[in-house]
Amino acid sequence: MKQKRLIMRSSILAIIALALAYTFYSNFMADRSVAKAGDLSVNFVLHDLEGERIELEEFKGKGVFLNFWGTYCPPCVKEMPIMEELYAEYKEKGVEIIAVNANEPKLTVERFANRHGLTFPIAIDNGLNVIEAYGIRPLPTTVLIDEHGVIVRVFTGGMTEQMVRDFMEEIKPGT
Repeated sequence: MKQKRLIMRSSILAIIALALAYTFYSNFMADRSVAKAGDLSVNFVLHDLEGERIELEEFKGKGVFLNFWGTYCPPCVKEMPIMEELYAEYKEKGVEIIAVNANEPKLTVERFANRHGLTFPIAIDNGLNVIEAYGIRPLPTTVLIDEHGVIVRVFTGGMTEQMVRDFMEEIKPGT
């Protein structure tokens, strides 16, 4: 009788452990990103902080450094000044930065942009529709799009100055 109870309890514990392992894997480890290298980018329309319309399709012919971020994200905060520093140099070479904020209040994003002197287009993804369309998780995530609208690379995590420079070189038109 004791042996049967031991087998039953062990079986139940094994089933629970398997269920927990599967849940952990599917929620945290599985790659659920929609955007993948080689795919066409998903068009979207957002408005920047000045109310100007941003449509991804309008950037065909340019490389697009599409950065998804939040003011509460330490790696995002660290890479924004680097992106700003390289923006002027690479804008002249046909690379555009679009920073898509993850649904934060406009005032919060404006204060952040002003404090860091950011001049590249920043849009707020109210409702997280663009983030969902690209399957972005976690922040920061950068999607590199070439001049033909094809995704070249999806990079998740903070970037160093050299990484940002290398990524911009990678999507510079004509390379």
